[in-house]
Amino acid sequence: MKEIYDIVIIGAGVSGAMLAHKLSKYKLDIAVVEAGCDVASGATRANSAIVHAGFDAANGTLKAELNVKGCAELPKIAEQLDVPYKNNTSLVVGFGEEDERTLNVLLERGRNNGVPGLEIIGKEKLHELEPNIADSATAALFAPTAGIICPYELTIACAENACINGCEFFFDYKVDKIECSDGVISVFAGEREVKARYAVNCAGVHSDEVARMIDPEFPIKLIPRRGEYMILDRAEGKTCSATIFTVPSKEGKGILVSPTVDGNLLVGPNAHMVERDDTSTTTPGLDEISTGARRIVPNINLRAVITSFAGVRPTPDTDDFHIEPSAALPNFLNLVGIESPGLASSPAVADYAIGKLAGMGAELIERGDYNPFRTTDGHKRKPFRELSDTEKLELCKKDPAYGKIICRCETITEGDILDAIRRPIPARTIDMVKMRTRAGMGRCQGGFCSPRVAELIANEFGVSLDTITKRGGESKLLTGKTK
Repeated sequence: MKEIYDIVIIGAGVSGAMLAHKLSKYKLDIAVVEAGCDVASGATRANSAIVHAGFDAANGTLKAELNVKGCAELPKIAEQLDVPYKNNTSLVVGFGEEDERTLNVLLERGRNNGVPGLEIIGKEKLHELEPNIADSATAALFAPTAGIICPYELTIACAENACINGCEFFFDYKVDKIECSDGVISVFAGEREVKARYAVNCAGVHSDEVARMIDPEFPIKLIPRRGEYMILDRAEGKTCSATIFTVPSKEGKGILVSPTVDGNLLVGPNAHMVERDDTSTTTPGLDEISTGARRIVPNINLRAVITSFAGVRPTPDTDDFHIEPSAALPNFLNLVGIESPGLASSPAVADYAIGKLAGMGAELIERGDYNPFRTTDGHKRKPFRELSDTEKLELCKKDPAYGKIICRCETITEGDILDAIRRPIPARTIDMVKMRTRAGMGRCQGGFCSPRVAELIANEFGVSLDTITKRGGESKLLTGKTK
């Protein structure tokens, strides 16, 4: 740890990690502090994984501007950082004349926002594109620039790139106090302290609370909204090719049915006000999204659900992104209310924040030795399951660990898992391995592979097996030995 960093970023969700990635090309000492045990521990980990085209946000808002810019840039970043991305397009489906009037409003709004290629298609074209869609659907807004991405993989990739360019990450660092003396900001988590000349608040659903640590009069309030989801088995992944929405309401973009980049099918979310960290799933909530999904795709096979999850969105009462220096501390930058489409907007959010930092006086001088890739040698990591038979044979000869299948559902090898454990941000928990390799994401949801993954982590770090957790804290698989 350095005595004083140039910049400390609070929060390692997609906004914080993307900012670290983009800042790491400058001659800066950067620290990132994160309350969880890994990056993408909050809303970034549990969202719709959609790269929104940009027709939802109101004209003239910062959200609209950054959504369109971010959507255009994300494919390039995904390619550079070796992140799964697919330009699968999106459809907002209407059921009758009233919905079709709303589709026309969205079309006009999207065109004013600068979204390219938008058009409204009729029933015949809609059913040609998506044969499984409900017969009662009469029209849809077609957005050709929309896509899907793996949100936690994007965040991990950004963080790994920042890390190999010298950025330092501090986990289990829940900020509880912020002070400033002689222009140096101190960010505390209990007895731990990180000092920096500038601080950036990327704390997601807690970002308004962090802002009020230095400015009790900070005016924006976040309304935590929980969205519940279900993931279906890969066998159902071809139910639709585009991301299919219904007409949005004031609560959000509505329940969707969408393929994922990994070949599953995603259903959800609903939107309900909850406590900030309430990521529980409920029977009424899952029934609600099941009903919503069947309205879009009546023959959807919900018996193929393999898991459910929920995330909490940091919805601001202003209905716009807030990226501004604190009124109380001029070297403290707030990123508050970065809700959906925060994932799609993340590259542009980072650029906008960097512009603000420059205006606040941060010295931004580009490095000559910057590595724009995810690995030190610039080579892409290709999972064992994606290799050809010849490539698999050669890799197994070179490293026998790749010949041992640990996760049978997803064909994840011991070599894949050891690679995740040895990355710039080491995977120290079962879920950290899961997010980096997909071990445990298949039909059995880790029922067979979790004990072996835990054993590999324990052996690699030379610790007792009963110290290994699923997701940090007290989420231990083992609590002790029997007699």
